[in-house]
Amino acid sequence: MPKGKGPQGKRITLKAAKNAVRVLFNGRRRLELSKMGIATFPKCLLELADVEEIDLSRNMLRKIPNIIEKFQNLVWLDLHSNQIDELPAAIGTLQNLTFLNLCNNKLTTKGLPEELTHLKNLRTLNLGLNCLETIPTTLGALKELVDLGLFDNSLTIIPKSVKKLPKLEKLNVKRNPLPEFAKEDEPIDTVKRIESLYLVEKKDLCGSCLQTFQGERDELHKLEDVTPGPSDKPSFPSLTTPNSTARDNQEEWRIK
Repeated sequence: MPKGKGPQGKRITLKAAKNAVRVLFNGRRRLELSKMGIATFPKCLLELADVEEIDLSRNMLRKIPNIIEKFQNLVWLDLHSNQIDELPAAIGTLQNLTFLNLCNNKLTTKGLPEELTHLKNLRTLNLGLNCLETIPTTLGALKELVDLGLFDNSLTIIPKSVKKLPKLEKLNVKRNPLPEFAKEDEPIDTVKRIESLYLVEKKDLCGSCLQTFQGERDELHKLEDVTPGPSDKPSFPSLTTPNSTARDNQEEWRIK
């Protein structure tokens, strides 16, 4: 590898690219080049510029070239889990794009071009797991956005223009240093507790106090009578079910 240059990655031929085209149930053609070790956007893909979907996730891409503008039929573009630090201005020419996944890259705020707001039909935008410190207020121009992922960044504020997007249904801002999440609410103690306990003999209680005490004691005995006893069914406390493991780790394995 020449000094000063990044990894060369795997070279994708036109034949290999053509073999990677899949026809989906909805009739769209998807170019599936995920996990191929690609470090540079293959120029041979221009021969397949009429595809509707491209999956280049889980590679080593650092840049997306301006030739992306040739893919005018693109509706779905998945670039998650690469090393992309900036997007080209040409990304704004993909007017048919409805899905754009840029999760788990190295994008900074400067790496988001203003032209990103030209994607007027975009419904899903995932910018999670990047290096964003701020979000451009101009993203409020994406009026068709339904799902916006901003989790695992360094955001301290979400612009009002983004929060008030008319069709936004899901906004994921988890694990950001946002002030509203800086201090978690203390758990509410639903158990009534007393500061001091005084013991007296029954003979020292007045009539009304004795009646109150006896009533509370009777209520306590009723609760004891309806409390279920230990179950006869076998217990396996150390057994972990597959579903529980998957649920706890699903966000991690989705981005790998």
